[in-house]
Amino acid sequence: MGPVLAGVLQLTALIGALALAHVPLGTYMAKVYSADRHWRIEKWIYRCVGADPDTQMRWPAYLRGVLAFSAVSVLFLYVLQRLQGMLPLSLGFKAIDPDQAFNTAVSFVTNTNWQSYYGEQAMGHVVQTAGLAVQNFVSAAVGMAVAVALVRGFARSRTGELGNFWADMVRGVTRVLLPGAFAAAIVLVACGVIQNFSGIHEVGQFMGGSQQWNGGAVASQEAVKELGTNGGGYFNANSAHPFENPTPFTNLFEIFLLLVIPFSLTRTFGVMVGSVRQGYAILATMAALWVGFVALMMWTEFAHHGPALQLAGGAMEGKEVRFGVGSSSIFAVSTTLTSTGAVDSFHSSFTGLGGGITLLGMMLGEIAPGGTGSGLYGMLVMAIIAVFIAGLMVGRTPEYLGRKIGTREIKLAACYILVTPALVLVFTAAAMALPTPAHSMTNSGAHGFSEILYAYTSAANNNGSAFAGLNADTHWFNTTLGLAMVLGRFLPMVFVLALAGSLAEQRPVPVTAGTLRTEKPLFTGLLVGAILIITGLTYFPALALGPLAEGLAS
Repeated sequence: MGPVLAGVLQLTALIGALALAHVPLGTYMAKVYSADRHWRIEKWIYRCVGADPDTQMRWPAYLRGVLAFSAVSVLFLYVLQRLQGMLPLSLGFKAIDPDQAFNTAVSFVTNTNWQSYYGEQAMGHVVQTAGLAVQNFVSAAVGMAVAVALVRGFARSRTGELGNFWADMVRGVTRVLLPGAFAAAIVLVACGVIQNFSGIHEVGQFMGGSQQWNGGAVASQEAVKELGTNGGGYFNANSAHPFENPTPFTNLFEIFLLLVIPFSLTRTFGVMVGSVRQGYAILATMAALWVGFVALMMWTEFAHHGPALQLAGGAMEGKEVRFGVGSSSIFAVSTTLTSTGAVDSFHSSFTGLGGGITLLGMMLGEIAPGGTGSGLYGMLVMAIIAVFIAGLMVGRTPEYLGRKIGTREIKLAACYILVTPALVLVFTAAAMALPTPAHSMTNSGAHGFSEILYAYTSAANNNGSAFAGLNADTHWFNTTLGLAMVLGRFLPMVFVLALAGSLAEQRPVPVTAGTLRTEKPLFTGLLVGAILIITGLTYFPALALGPLAEGLAS
């Protein structure tokens, strides 16, 4: 079987598995967020945090819950890292330096999981499990809660109430992420992923000498790392490490995990707004972009030149032999089109155009299908923009799901789509202009610029993957990337929740002959076009200086 055919078959099997999970999982999540009864363990959690889960919140109160919980989480994770040397099962590792502890705490709380450290050489078992793994659950649940709040903004009328943040966040953990991660961890352990609390072992090497390895609760963290679109690896090599991802099957299974909730949330959206066809329209948009990006990536990586690459079957530099070009291409596209950030290959070693595809995937806003929650609310904001553009074309007040898109709504949507590009481009320009950050570049020219651009694109979009080749463990990058993560996570949430509140206060608008049918293929095409045009106009100059210049020169 040729490598191209193998890649196509893997893609087909993945699409089939996602299709099978879409309806049952999406419907189940709609029931989770619409349920009236609370589980006993959930009631215990509410008593511990002093929250009343039955109190309906308007958007300012919902936002205060998001920000307060996230702030406490950052503080807890920061202190845990600073006290690591005094904790049990620390494996002899010292406390994390202040700037790196800040960067890591912000990274995991914002669902970014950017790692400027070597996991197996810096973090003990307590920090990994009680700190990082816990945030993998709750940060993903926060994103899902905000998405559900926006969906309720469309579903409810003449009220500003969006639900209860504490109930939404807790249910996301207890009823969705915990059961899913538990089942996924069992599969991973059965397939060879390690799960233990062993210490450091001295392992002999084939060429002489020895190397130190430590174990860990890897399977459990790997499961939620992918399922919650987090991406932080237990080991520095992330999902390229055989302890995290030992076989081609586990590789494909991990891709399935990082896509299944974001794609299924479109079904949740359709059920909650009372029109599953609206959910299918959003799903079709996400799927069209994802499949298109995968096809482009495979083409760039299989379009090899020279006898060495022809014998290897593609551009194999930086890719694991056990996965190959096809599977690595699917993983790279999926992890950058979601907010996952896990990698099974070095994106810096992809072809120039292939690296540009990973960058463009994040620049879209990671909405195809995006992260757990963040992908859905990002796509719904883009749908509002597309409806507004269509309204301008025909001279009619734009409407979406029975809501008029007025001045307030379009301003909030515009702020949402502008804040992340501003963070990316401003921080990238500052890093290139100042001498100290530029010293961290191991490559010059277009590729070196791509390393800097990738880092801030990954941070501001809460992705967390790295281009490699950039020394990001410096005071400058730990601080500025941390700021980009915080602002890139919570400023868009402010606009999303304010938008949800504005929509929930409206009276539904009846459908007329002039209403744009947003469940039709025509709207899906309009939405895809709007996404690509807006992203292209925003980022094309930066892409032309980096990956496009490198790709055209090779």
